[in-house]
Amino acid sequence: MLAEGGEKMPRLGMAASEEEPEAPTEQQDITRGLENLPVSWWPPEVEPAPFQYTPDHVTGPGADIDPTEITFPGCICLKTPCRPDTCSCLCQENYDDNSCLRNIGSEGKYAQPVFECNAMCQCSDRCKNRVVQRGLQFHLQVFKTDKKGWGLRTLEFIPRGRFVCEYAGEVLGFPEVQRRIQLQTVHDSNYIIAIREHVYNGQVMETFVDPTYTGNIGRYLNHSCEPNLLMIPVRIDSMVPKLALFAAKDILPEEELSYDYSGRFLNLMDSEDGEKLDKGKPRKPCYCGAKSCTASLPYDSSLYCPL
Repeated sequence: MLAEGGEKMPRLGMAASEEEPEAPTEQQDITRGLENLPVSWWPPEVEPAPFQYTPDHVTGPGADIDPTEITFPGCICLKTPCRPDTCSCLCQENYDDNSCLRNIGSEGKYAQPVFECNAMCQCSDRCKNRVVQRGLQFHLQVFKTDKKGWGLRTLEFIPRGRFVCEYAGEVLGFPEVQRRIQLQTVHDSNYIIAIREHVYNGQVMETFVDPTYTGNIGRYLNHSCEPNLLMIPVRIDSMVPKLALFAAKDILPEEELSYDYSGRFLNLMDSEDGEKLDKGKPRKPCYCGAKSCTASLPYDSSLYCPL
């Protein structure tokens, strides 16, 4: 299963604060109490532009499936723990005893399908195959960066393999994706992401998510050519996958969180990708600062086809 992310334009650059970030407070919470933990912003006197917060996907124009509808049958693991040989939700062990994703590594170009136990399952809420659905487990903070506008960082240590956050927003049909992109100006940020999962017989499943107007904290994640997060489609109740971001390595407190907008991991990129232009103009610059930086943000030309 291969996930390829949609292109996103950089936010307008703003000066980074040199002051120490402060722990989130009850009064300062960008999620408006809709997550397990509050998410603060820094500097506190400059609040990010308002948007409709949702911790989960919502149905947008043209979506074929309602992401909130429960469509999977549940397992019957009432007396025994959920295991691949007995649990209908498991193709393989997804998580270890520390809630860390098992199949994650520098070679992670292809991700194994991940199905968690769902609302119809008879297993306990403490089942170790319930991770993403538990929501935020680490204190995070939205902050101003030097050149990339707003970004997202962690205020505490995150071990490799742990779930960090989702990239949630409106689930759209492709015509609506094209319509929204056509309306954008060169000054607008493009948050739309396209996830393409390669399944049997060469078929490709596409999911388009836009958190521009309705979304979660994942919208603040910036691109990096050497990311510390890996995006994995995780299915729980619906065929519409949750776009779950896991720590690709140990992440230290105050470290900015990032993923590769192309959906690849650690710059596994086709050579011709670097030569593509954005509507005939040079690609948007990348300010990730990584040693292997390609100098340009990834670009998904399929989203810019004529209507």
